[in-house]
Amino acid sequence: MSSPDLREEWADLLSRRPEFAATLAPYGDLVERWARWEPGRPLALGWTAAECRERWARGVPLVAAAPPAIRADQIEDLLAAAMDHLAALGDGVLPGLQRLAQAWDAGRLGPAALLPAPGRIGSPALAELTGLPAGALEFLACGSLRPALEAYCAPCRAHLDDFAWALGVCPFCGAPPGFADVIEDGRRRLACHLCGGGWLFSRTRCPFCGTERTQDLVRLEPEARDQGYLVIGCDACGSYLKELDRRVRWNGRSALVEDWGSPHFDLVARRAGYHRPLPLLTQLAAGG
Repeated sequence: MSSPDLREEWADLLSRRPEFAATLAPYGDLVERWARWEPGRPLALGWTAAECRERWARGVPLVAAAPPAIRADQIEDLLAAAMDHLAALGDGVLPGLQRLAQAWDAGRLGPAALLPAPGRIGSPALAELTGLPAGALEFLACGSLRPALEAYCAPCRAHLDDFAWALGVCPFCGAPPGFADVIEDGRRRLACHLCGGGWLFSRTRCPFCGTERTQDLVRLEPEARDQGYLVIGCDACGSYLKELDRRVRWNGRSALVEDWGSPHFDLVARRAGYHRPLPLLTQLAAGG
């Protein structure tokens, strides 16, 4: 199966925020490439509900328990495109990207090196060899792996019930959340940009450090015209997450589209002194 097509959603978002069209052009290119991606061979984790829930009960994401056998040729066109967009940020990343390209071509690094691991995205070997900052590696992982991981985890989505997972990382691939939604019944649903997964999580707890001290969680509200959108900052760890209340903004688009298409909210958070574990390309360009 190909990756779910986000092109219509992306075009709609840009029609609402045309001032960001040039800045967000690299994301539009990735969305287009994802929509055309085909695995070339079956790529799906066929575990039963019992097999999935046994891992989740132990706090183990599915990809950590059963890494997908993604071949380099399945994602290298996506990786090359992501590398090109990263290279456009400036000369500072070029040596690291060249080292990555050489190791990839020689077979010393492959798709497994981009997978999430506890506390990071990408293997220590990848970071050491390339010397690229964590944010750059996270962008490369998302840009290249999203369609493959989405296809791999898709059969197991239905096995996740409301009580199977309580951690602040994705139960499917192990990546940190990239966005949050408040759904119709008032509960919070975190979204994973790396595999397209989603899971329920407490609204009174930071997904990054776990603090439940209400005084540590700060609500930053953007402009009045952006009703329904919030930025939740954590004073305990300094992280933030953008959130959309879909009871107010019922016509909002997919979590990834809403996140990538709202860099002005990230500016609000950065000015307040917060950072995000998965920085946007626009933030990498600014050195953040």
